[in-house]
Amino acid sequence: MENLQFIKGLKGKDFPVSHNDKLAVKLAMLIEGQCTIGVYAAIGKYGYSEQRYYQLLNLYEQDGTEAIADKKRGSDKQPVRTKELQNQIIRMRFLDPLSGAEVIAQKLSQMGHKVSTRSVERTITEFGLQKKLIFSTPSRKRRSKKSKSG
Repeated sequence: MENLQFIKGLKGKDFPVSHNDKLAVKLAMLIEGQCTIGVYAAIGKYGYSEQRYYQLLNLYEQDGTEAIADKKRGSDKQPVRTKELQNQIIRMRFLDPLSGAEVIAQKLSQMGHKVSTRSVERTITEFGLQKKLIFSTPSRKRRSKKSKSG
């Protein structure tokens, strides 16, 4: 079987808990901590700290299993810089390499794309499309000193 741990049921039967099911692991730890083997044995068995155990217990007592389930991380908003928009920014940068992020953002806005100057700057930086600085002063060659012999 896959990576399983077992908790003892009331009639002595083993109940399997998969390590891959994080909610089941948390719930099994809480059940064993409160009902059968005790808090310290449960946190040792499942690898949680005592502080985290009591955080999970409080969350479970307040709102049930949904409160202890892992939540999706990150923003729910759709990204502004879609692939299409990034391609437009790159295209505009190649067509006019001297135009800045403000100009590109304004042109995109006129085309109906809602994008900030900062988003354009980020795209330009991510794809390495920054302006190359060209210095007009010629470089001087160093004169090598001839060694004096004898």
